[in-house]
Amino acid sequence: MNILLIGGGGREHALAWKLAQSPLLDTLFAAPGNPGIAAHATLVPLDATDHAAVVAFCAEKTIGLVVIGPEAPLVDGLADSLRTAGVPVFGPSKAAAQLEGSKGFTKDLCARAGIPTAGYLRVTDRDTAVRALNGTFGLPVVIKADGLAAGKGVTVAMTRDEAMAAIDDLFATPGAEAVIEEFLSGEEASLFVLTDGTHLMPFGSAQDHKRVGEGDTGPNTGGMGAYSPARVLTPDLERQAIDTIVRPTVETMAAEGTPFVGVLYAGLMLTAQGPKLIEYNARFGDPETQVLMLRFEGDLAALMLATAQGRLDEAPAPVFAADPALTVVVAARGYPGTPAAGGAIAGIDAAEATGATVFQAGTRLFNTGLSGDTLVASGGRVLAVTARGASVAAAQAAAYRAAALLDFPDGFCRRDIGWREVARERGE
Repeated sequence: MNILLIGGGGREHALAWKLAQSPLLDTLFAAPGNPGIAAHATLVPLDATDHAAVVAFCAEKTIGLVVIGPEAPLVDGLADSLRTAGVPVFGPSKAAAQLEGSKGFTKDLCARAGIPTAGYLRVTDRDTAVRALNGTFGLPVVIKADGLAAGKGVTVAMTRDEAMAAIDDLFATPGAEAVIEEFLSGEEASLFVLTDGTHLMPFGSAQDHKRVGEGDTGPNTGGMGAYSPARVLTPDLERQAIDTIVRPTVETMAAEGTPFVGVLYAGLMLTAQGPKLIEYNARFGDPETQVLMLRFEGDLAALMLATAQGRLDEAPAPVFAADPALTVVVAARGYPGTPAAGGAIAGIDAAEATGATVFQAGTRLFNTGLSGDTLVASGGRVLAVTARGASVAAAQAAAYRAAALLDFPDGFCRRDIGWREVARERGE
C-alpha cells in the first residue's frame, strides 16, 4: 500500500518513522516533509491547500491511505475532498475538525452533551469581554482565541492587567472571537483516543510542558517536551474521562451528522471533582506523538487504515512498551517570539548513537556551495530528542545525555521536562 503523509513537523517525522516500519507499506510519500522525514519517505512538493492537486497525486500514485498530520489542512476540509474522491483518510472532516478549529464550538458541544468542562462565555468584541471579566469571572481567568493558534492562543491571567492585555491583544484583530473560561485547578494530562466515528480505542497518554521556562514559567509554546505514559491519569481516571468526556463527544458528533474519524486528543485537567476537558485537538499532539510512537509496538498503518475504513472494532488493541519515553524539544533562540533562523545544526548522529531518536521539526537543508548541504533551523521548535528508560527519570537522563551531544549554538531547551513524575518516582 502506498501512503501519503501530509505535514512537515516533528509530529510528522515521528509518524513517518513509525509508518515506515509497517509491513503493509510499499512507498511512503510526505508533503512537504522535512530533512528528517526524507530518511523514511519520498518528499513531494504538494500544497495541502490545493485539494485538486492532492487528489490528483493520490490517483496517480495509487495512494491507499492519506494521513493528515497538522490541524490546518483538517480545518480547511482536505479530508472531505479526499473522501469524495474515494481515498481513505485518517483525519476528521472539516465539520468535525471544528472541535479544534473553534473553541467556542467545543464548549457549546460540551454544554449540549453535559460534558464536564470549565464554565465559559463566548465573546465577539472587546467590550463584552471586559464586562465578562468584571462581572462573571474572578482571577485567575483563562482567555483563549477562538480559532487555531498553534498552541499559543491561550493566556492564563493571574492579574487583571494580564487579562486586559490578553483581551486587547486578541481584539486588535478585526473579526476576532474569544472564549473566556473559569480557571481550573489540578494537574494536566493528555489522553489520545482513536475513533472511526462509532468505535473508540484508547491510544495512550502523555503530559506536555507548554511553558517556555523551567518550573512551567513564561509564555505558552507549542510544547517544550513531554513524557508518556502520564501515570497521574490512572486507569480509573482514564475510564472516567472516556465515559464522561470522549464517548459523549463521539456520540454527539455522530448524532448531529458530523462523525469524527481519526484521533481525538483530549487535554484534561484532573480536578478534585474528576477529569474536566480543557480543549480538544483533532490530530496527534506535538511533541506527544514523539513519545507515543517510541512506545507503540504495533502496526500504525494498519491501525490508521482500520480507523479510516470504519473497521476499528476489528483491530487489535494497541500495545505500548512498559518503559516510559521522554522527549526534550530544542527550540531556536527567541522562541516563542521570533525565532532565530538559519543556525547550523550538527551532532544528530552522535546523539542517536546513544540510543535516543532525534525527530526533526523546524529544519531545512542549506547548500553552502562549498561543503554540500548543511542542516539549519527554519522554525521555532527545531528538534525533539526522544528516549526511553526503565523510569521517567531514566528516560529523562537518556534524553538530556543525547541532547548534550547536539551542536546547535542557536538552540535552547528546558532542563526539567518530566519534573513532576520524576519527583513522584522519588516519593517527593
